[in-house]
Amino acid sequence: MKYFWIVFAVLLTAVAPFGVSADMGRADTGRDGALLVIDANQASSDSTGRYINSVLTKVGLVSKPVPVKVSFSRSWVDSQPAAVGDEQWRCLSEALYFEARGETVKGQFAVAEVIMNRVESARFPGTLCGVIKQGTGRKYQCQFTYTCDGYKDIIAEHQAYARVSKVARAMLDGAEGTGGLTEGATHYHTSAVHPAWANTYKKTARIGVHLFYRHNYRTAQKQ
Repeated sequence: MKYFWIVFAVLLTAVAPFGVSADMGRADTGRDGALLVIDANQASSDSTGRYINSVLTKVGLVSKPVPVKVSFSRSWVDSQPAAVGDEQWRCLSEALYFEARGETVKGQFAVAEVIMNRVESARFPGTLCGVIKQGTGRKYQCQFTYTCDGYKDIIAEHQAYARVSKVARAMLDGAEGTGGLTEGATHYHTSAVHPAWANTYKKTARIGVHLFYRHNYRTAQKQ
């Protein structure tokens, strides 16, 4: 931490033209309009590098965040900077909120992995929003129940959403340790139900209340 204030002062000088305030705890907008918060309390000794990198990413001084190593714990998620992103990130965040906010952190990453696996599979749409919204509008014929169950998709638990949005951000950033949880699964269901398709698919994992499956044959990936 002894070099933190020197680095932080240089950082503030570098990003000042983009509207970042040097007033600790004050929020302003960066060059891309994203909310940017400079808060020294968030930059603890074990997260300073990630925090500064996230600030640089938000204002466009670096094009891609440096991948971090995931720990499947609530404390790890809480230590991450507030997540921001584009429409695809928002789709994934919302899916994790409605599908897995009550699951463990590992379970949330596993559900996110299934969605990412579908994007990579030639059998499904090629974007996160496309995968998540597939079948939406046809009651109980969608791929993710919350998109067609007839209820309004209202995010009422804001702390839970903030956490799953960080999980979504870590997945999209290619965080170390997020792959292979489900062994290529493209489907899952809770232990409270047993859909007919589960009899024909290969079960690959059980994490929390979710069971994960993939086809008995591997499908081609998108090129």
